[in-house]
Amino acid sequence: MNDAVIPPALGPDELTADSAPVAYETDGAVAYVTLNRPEYRNAQNSVMTYSLDAAFRKATDDDAVKVIVLRANGKHFSAGHDIGTPERDFDTYYPNAATLHWDHTGKTGADQRLAREIEVYLGMCRRWRDMPKPLIAQVHGACIAGGLMLAWAADFIVASDDAFFSDPVARMGIPGVEYFAHAYVLGARRAKEILMTGERFSAQQALDWGMVNHVVPRDELAAKVDDITATMVAMPMQGLFLSKKAVNICEDQMGLRNAMDSVFGWHHYAHSANAESGGDSLGGMDARSMRSAGEQGARG
Repeated sequence: MNDAVIPPALGPDELTADSAPVAYETDGAVAYVTLNRPEYRNAQNSVMTYSLDAAFRKATDDDAVKVIVLRANGKHFSAGHDIGTPERDFDTYYPNAATLHWDHTGKTGADQRLAREIEVYLGMCRRWRDMPKPLIAQVHGACIAGGLMLAWAADFIVASDDAFFSDPVARMGIPGVEYFAHAYVLGARRAKEILMTGERFSAQQALDWGMVNHVVPRDELAAKVDDITATMVAMPMQGLFLSKKAVNICEDQMGLRNAMDSVFGWHHYAHSANAESGGDSLGGMDARSMRSAGEQGARG
């Protein structure tokens, strides 16, 4: 790791309004966690992932905070996982927080990919989904692939009318992103459609399909989220926590956790098959080609 290029993940006491890549602030009983790599459409490298975890830990530990809002600076919520910026840090190790696993940086091939992704992708999103405090995703602009994982880990999704969503990784020969909640948040047939076409779907479609809670004009997005948080903070913390816990238990009883474990295995089969056949675990795709294909799909 080049420390001059890739900063360490931020600790809970380093999350200030102008810190990159995540900012943290509170207003009364609400904590605002803000993705802050707008120049890269908030693509998620490990620095961001671990900084997000520090922010969520800070909010969880603060007795004054009752509700957490996840939002983003810039034009887009998140373009997904970082697969091509100068600060991508696949070979950088941070001590595991979500899982008990070995350092991936000294490994190669499938072992390296599995060790990293079980921590920073599947493990982290599960950890955040299980936070004891309610999490609202405030989504605008693009919410693509790994961006969906962040939004799906939240309890509510409130989107602006200019938001759009997609999971186009089938173009890589891979069956969806690592936190595979697709069939649960979209239903089986819609999940197959968005995966097998790779096409974008709009905020209104996401609302119609039950994936998001509310869609509002862009300039009303923050106010709508604040209205919801104002209602929630009037509830007792125990009621909020147990309500969240109860619904999550029901999802897990319906097979969510086991399904994710199974699909995660197929996800890594796909990475390995790609690498074996062509030397590239992403099936020859990069950030530029994925974005270009997505834009063509949207126009089509």
